[in-house]
Amino acid sequence: MSELRKDPVTGRWVIISTERGRRPSDFNNHKNKPKGGFCPFCPGNEDKTPPEILAFRPDGSPRNGPGWQLRVVPNKFPALRVEGELHREGIGVYDKMSGIGAHEVIIETPHHEETLTSLPPKRFEDVLWAYRERMLDLRKDIRLRYAMIFKNHGEEAGATLEHSHSQLIALPIVPHLVAEEMAGAREFYRYKERCIFCDIVRQEIQQGERIILENNDFLVIAPFASFSPFESWILPKRHNSSFVDSQIHEVQSLALIFAETLRRLEKALNYPPYNFTLHTAPFNERSLEYYHWHLEIIPKLTKFAGFEWGSGFFINPTPPEEAAKFLRELIV
Repeated sequence: MSELRKDPVTGRWVIISTERGRRPSDFNNHKNKPKGGFCPFCPGNEDKTPPEILAFRPDGSPRNGPGWQLRVVPNKFPALRVEGELHREGIGVYDKMSGIGAHEVIIETPHHEETLTSLPPKRFEDVLWAYRERMLDLRKDIRLRYAMIFKNHGEEAGATLEHSHSQLIALPIVPHLVAEEMAGAREFYRYKERCIFCDIVRQEIQQGERIILENNDFLVIAPFASFSPFESWILPKRHNSSFVDSQIHEVQSLALIFAETLRRLEKALNYPPYNFTLHTAPFNERSLEYYHWHLEIIPKLTKFAGFEWGSGFFINPTPPEEAAKFLRELIV
């Protein structure tokens, strides 16, 4: 079974994923994978994935067969597993725990050639509802503290299958980066009694130079301290620390502005590989005055090298003000 190990200096946890079974010799081959071929996510191949956890089937077709518009299945090669008990263990200065969690795949469309940006608005919205439904279900498990929703689009962004999909990994701990983000927001609130994210929304609307898109419910910005070119954040205007507490009209509004943001990035950057992640409050801390859920989108345009990894400083060659202006003025 996989296990989580804690760095005794930084406090950062890592997953030692024995479930994925890669040996040192497996990393010698850096050739690109061939395109096409068999796809386990296409209709008719439902028996090649683990049984579905959730599916949207407009025609009422039977489970684990064709007729679906969206499926959620356990990852066949999970980083963490739901089965088992959560054990914590100290080994001298080191700490570890058993690899308990969940690793799920959200298959966003039955059509192999479709992408998130080519989906009609209602089907894009369904992807967001699937995220919410799975998070609501997983938070019932008292062993789990956090669910990270993410998407790897393109091989350079970490996607191993072409068919459009995103993933969810539920963890027995809060991820290090989210914990750092929450700690900074908590400290700001302690001194100012205001949410730092709400202040960012207000200031960006007032200044306007880093705004990419805006509607009644959401603001899309190039963050002031973007660590990567064309990094984009989607923030709700209404204070809300937990994505699952979004109102119906907000999910509908998010689907529209999220899709438009991705389309602009695709046109501006010639369909780049990208990652996005959903940062939200932990399962047991839903209503936080100091924290604000948001989406982070990172096109894979640069590579982190020795300086970045060694120092924690990131060199961004494109000022966020220029990136925001370019995306904002782009005709799509």
